[in-house]
Amino acid sequence: MVIWVTGAEGQLGRSLQRLCHASSERWLFTDREVDLTDRERVFSFVQREQVDVIINCAAYTDVERAEEEEEQAYAVNATAVGYLAEAAKVRDALLIHISTDYVFMGGCCALLTEQSQPNPINAYGRTKLAGEELIRQSGCHYMIFRTAWLYSPYGKNFVKTILRLASERSQIRVVNDQIGSPTSALDLAAALLTVVHEGRFVEGLYHYTNLGECSWWEFAREILRLAKSPVEVTPCSSADYPTRALRPKNTVLDKTKVQQQLGISIPHWKISLEQCLDELQA
Repeated sequence: MVIWVTGAEGQLGRSLQRLCHASSERWLFTDREVDLTDRERVFSFVQREQVDVIINCAAYTDVERAEEEEEQAYAVNATAVGYLAEAAKVRDALLIHISTDYVFMGGCCALLTEQSQPNPINAYGRTKLAGEELIRQSGCHYMIFRTAWLYSPYGKNFVKTILRLASERSQIRVVNDQIGSPTSALDLAAALLTVVHEGRFVEGLYHYTNLGECSWWEFAREILRLAKSPVEVTPCSSADYPTRALRPKNTVLDKTKVQQQLGISIPHWKISLEQCLDELQA
């Protein structure tokens, strides 16, 4: 089986590279060397390499900049995804696509299931939802995994930002009115590897984050507690920290389906965060 991973230099792509070494499958990792917004290049790569599974980790993820560059975000998060879906259909391959909790407005307190109605409130969310819709319209074999608050030892993420700020300041302010579930990219990568290695190709839409929930403030506080940092983290509201892009208030995803239908076990976010901090501070 040939597995093509796009966005290979991102957090999830690098996590997959790290974990797939024991695999007997043929893994192909690409980043900018294959322009996913070029339909001909996408089709050519899939056919030339005889790809069986595409894991699309590529995305335009700058939520703030997307407000000014929605066209560019759409090209990566939607148009390119449509090309991957088309190519997968022609090849009769499976497309595993990574999406986001930002497809939701996040105004309620209930857990968001795969049946919850999407209603994005920013450009990033709109373009990611458009990508999901293009996959469904394509008629290809697909599995979509929505995730949230991704972090890892790789690249830029909230955990590394908080550690950096703690080395520069004596106090940090973090919003406490946005609720979600921090997610280890290594845990998500391990779940995807389980799906691939064990052939758990049950098509459809799934939610995957680590278990538990917290605010960004609680997340930051736990990061610094594990790092044994004396820096104080003070809570503030989103109104005190204005941004160009609106953020959903509560996007805790229900993981029941991915656990029951795919048999995926999911660690609690605090356990995975401790493992990540141990690695970053080793």
